Amino acid sequence: MKITTTTGGTRQRRRATLGLLLACSALASPAAAQTRSVFPPQNGSLPSVANATSPTSNTALRGSTSAQTTSNASNAADDQNASDPNLATGTTPGRNQAANQEPPYEDDLNQPREEPLDRGAEPVETQEQPREPGDPTGIRMGSFLLRPSINQSIDTETRRSNGTKIRRDYLSTAIRGTLTSDWSRHSLTVTGEGTLERNLGSSSQSEQPEANVNADLRLDLSNDTVAHITGGYRFSREDDYDPNAVGGASTQPGVHEFTGGASLQRDFGKVRGTAALDLSRAAYTDAKLSDGTIVSTKDRNRTGIDGRLRLGYELSPALVPYVEVATGRTFYDLRRDNSGYARSSQSYAARTGVEFDLGEKLRGEIGTGYEIVDYEDDRLKSVGAVTFNGSATWSPQRGTNVDLGLRTTVQDSTTPGQSGWVEYQATAALTHEMRDNLIARLTGSSTLRDFPNGGPSDETVWIGGAGLTWAINRYLDLTSDVEYEQAGGGGTNDKIVRAGVGLTLKR
Repeated sequence: MKITTTTGGTRQRRRATLGLLLACSALASPAAAQTRSVFPPQNGSLPSVANATSPTSNTALRGSTSAQTTSNASNAADDQNASDPNLATGTTPGRNQAANQEPPYEDDLNQPREEPLDRGAEPVETQEQPREPGDPTGIRMGSFLLRPSINQSIDTETRRSNGTKIRRDYLSTAIRGTLTSDWSRHSLTVTGEGTLERNLGSSSQSEQPEANVNADLRLDLSNDTVAHITGGYRFSREDDYDPNAVGGASTQPGVHEFTGGASLQRDFGKVRGTAALDLSRAAYTDAKLSDGTIVSTKDRNRTGIDGRLRLGYELSPALVPYVEVATGRTFYDLRRDNSGYARSSQSYAARTGVEFDLGEKLRGEIGTGYEIVDYEDDRLKSVGAVTFNGSATWSPQRGTNVDLGLRTTVQDSTTPGQSGWVEYQATAALTHEMRDNLIARLTGSSTLRDFPNGGPSDETVWIGGAGLTWAINRYLDLTSDVEYEQAGGGGTNDKIVRAGVGLTLKR
């Protein structure tokens, strides 16, 4: 039987049938399965483009499915595979042809592209871009970062004391700064501030200069052991209503306080142990009376040393109850003061409490105990009292912080025959971010002075204040503050109102 093609040539049906049988036998041959697999290799690479588009393979497939193949293409295929040992099985060309072919190009999908596939959303206008943070960048000093600021304000103060009224207007200059390390291990933090007041007039009465510097070096000795070395200096002037204030003085004595200490904290599984040693030094300047007389207060200069041991147990990472014992010794430079009393003393204290850490919302500690101070002079009675100590930081919402504090101390008296008093102090401070560039502040404190051994009546001091800080830009702030202070009891009745407006330059 004959058929006619588009080119006009004729072919026998027998030849087409024979070609179909040869193609089927080639696909079923075991030798073909061993030389070439139709599946990708097991190493996960994709078949090359050259193999997928090979003219020989296409010829074999087309030859097995259609009879419309030109004689020229068939002759070319026959000539090319004449020397191939796999020709009888109908497989693709052998190794000699593969060796002559150029290796296919493969794209490395693991390499990053020059441009991101998705550039992300971009603001339509520059004004829609987020603003830079308002905090100043600080000054880089090697591996340290310094954040200084200076505030200049004009203030007014009105004082009412025992029926008399005194008003003064003054300039206040405050310098503050924080120096922090940027180390991969250990850390050093130094904070300092100082305030200088200058009355707008010829008199320097009631000026209250202050200075305070503290440093804390944290040493990460191991994963479970941390050491702290601390040091500090503070200068202040005694208040007119302080129980140890010099009566009739136009300028009360100033107090230089030096502190230093070392502590070691180590975790033994769930048990946390702390050992600390603190040193302190207090030096008093002379007082000046209204008539110009100078009164020396060097008999109050003293040095103290205190040690404490704390043992805590971790009920959970957020709750650690503890017990603590402490003892201390105070040495006066002069064995006896101007009144003839030996005021060197020995103190003992025991406390219990709990440390808590609930993350950014609430953390701190609170404890209670008992402390007693025994004086060297037998004429001075011991002072003992229940103590309350603690601190907490609470953030009810983002941008709002509340700081709370409790402290109990035993203060020595300079009054003849009076050993000392117990001082309880509670403090609170609230800061709220009203806007991105406007922060409001509220502060308050209460101090109770308890004289247990028949001294003067108890004295209470209340202080409340409010303020606003408006960030004009990242380097300049406008501040305003108002404060009210009242002291009553113990023969004093003072009321003080302060108010001021200033500018703060920060870096």
